[in-house]
Amino acid sequence: MASSRRSSIVHVDTEQVRRMSMTNADIAQLTEDAAKATQAEHQMTLWEGLKLYPKAVGWSVLLSAAIIMEGFDIVLIANLLAVPAFKRAFGEQLPDGSYEVTAAWQSGLTNGAYVGEVLGLMLNGWIAERYGFKKTMIGALSMVTCLIFIVFFVQSIEQLLVGLILLGIPWGVFQTLTTTYAAEVCPVSLRAYLTTYVNLCWVIGQFLASGVLKGVSMRGDEWAYRIPYALQWIWPVPLIIGISLAPESPWWLVRRGRLEDAKKMLMRLTSRNKDVNFNPDETVAMMKHTNEMEKAASEGANYIDCFKRTDLRRTEISACVWLTQAFCGASFMGFSTYFFEQAGLDTSNAFSMSLGQYGLGAIGVFCAWFLMGHFGRRTLYIWGQVIMCAILLIIGFCGIAPKGNTGAQWAIGGMLLVFTFVYDSTVGPVCYSLVAEMPSTRLRQKTVVLARNLYNIGSIITNILTPRMLNPGAWNWGAKSSFFFAGTCFLCLVWAYFRLPEPKGRTYGELDILFEQKVSARKFSSTVVESLHGSAMNEKAVHEKKMMDVDHLETVASKE
Repeated sequence: MASSRRSSIVHVDTEQVRRMSMTNADIAQLTEDAAKATQAEHQMTLWEGLKLYPKAVGWSVLLSAAIIMEGFDIVLIANLLAVPAFKRAFGEQLPDGSYEVTAAWQSGLTNGAYVGEVLGLMLNGWIAERYGFKKTMIGALSMVTCLIFIVFFVQSIEQLLVGLILLGIPWGVFQTLTTTYAAEVCPVSLRAYLTTYVNLCWVIGQFLASGVLKGVSMRGDEWAYRIPYALQWIWPVPLIIGISLAPESPWWLVRRGRLEDAKKMLMRLTSRNKDVNFNPDETVAMMKHTNEMEKAASEGANYIDCFKRTDLRRTEISACVWLTQAFCGASFMGFSTYFFEQAGLDTSNAFSMSLGQYGLGAIGVFCAWFLMGHFGRRTLYIWGQVIMCAILLIIGFCGIAPKGNTGAQWAIGGMLLVFTFVYDSTVGPVCYSLVAEMPSTRLRQKTVVLARNLYNIGSIITNILTPRMLNPGAWNWGAKSSFFFAGTCFLCLVWAYFRLPEPKGRTYGELDILFEQKVSARKFSSTVVESLHGSAMNEKAVHEKKMMDVDHLETVASKE
């Protein structure tokens, strides 16, 4: 009886070891395939990436067009404050007879959208991971189509606030989903360009909105603000049609265990070119291997897991990188037309300066693409902050001059244009690349959501402060407000120097290893990561040893 029981126990243990050995065999093969795909990605040049992934580029550009729409909408909120008809409809009369929207309502309108975005972002973290990128985007675009009716038919400033809060919910979805989709459908060689393209979409939307506002700013009736709101209907329907035809993210499909579907989507995203070394099975294996490594390193894929173990550091980096955008002085760009007016320019010249500002911003993004290839993300991000600190100090000192000093007024406007160019060459676009690359693939969507929400909270704070700084009926600091942001920009610079790593040229699997080994941020670019191929060889050795253990256990079992 005892002997039979021992035999039974040994038999169960043998079966468990056999299952373990089969799993290790699969892992060994998986790791070897992943190593080949990783090596292929490292060897892939930018031109080869464009030849192999032209469809991925096209689909990513299509989804990112939703950010053009949002950039258009966001600029309307802040810069309608400079349109005389809008100020008469929703503002209060000042002692000099002019009209101005109060600082409290200026903050309320701009922050209303951010409040909605916070809610939309949190919902997006769950919905997108459950239903995928396509369905989430289509649902958000459908919401926008309906909610535009509220702001178009607005009769009171309270109604406008409600409309902006509700519109903020789908806008929150666009803010992160476009960036993470770009990060997941392209290889390492294209990753920085497609993620930073999102910033270019923001600038395009801002430029279009400024052009529209300049065109209607001299109208004296309600259509001065109804026409810009009506133009928002141009975007959603074409985007819904295009996105319904787009392939789903293969990384999302791998996380859902749908490997065959992931391979099919990968084939849709690529163009088989004989000149490029590409194996879809090995690429899917690399995705699965990275996913398995992250499952072993983290307990799950919930929001709470973003604050555990190595993911805490990754969440901190993503969040602070985006928070820097809120406190580096970029809020001046959002209120640019109003800022130019308060600096002494008339309404027409103020809108002209804003158009020039966003045009320079677009050129800056193209410069960022060139500079990132040579200097990397970290260097560009840090030096951008150094230059912006200096520009903000110059603007502040120009603001000390009397308001009647025309030279000082134009100098302020000119330096703000330079600031925009530097921002959109460095911090602006590089941020989108960093926040998409820093999180683990399993927690990317949720980490980016948390990071963007911290940015939104920071923007709410700056949107409360900035109108009060600029509004002549409040603090009336004018251009001297830049001294405050020069200080906050310097604090962000100190954080970036000590905490921001360099992800240039790293696959997601390599980034996992660097974070797991707790490599210093300043040593990320110089640290040599043990190749996956070597890991595969080690796993094969472990597998062979376990196979010998199985044979030994089976021999013992048969003897008993």
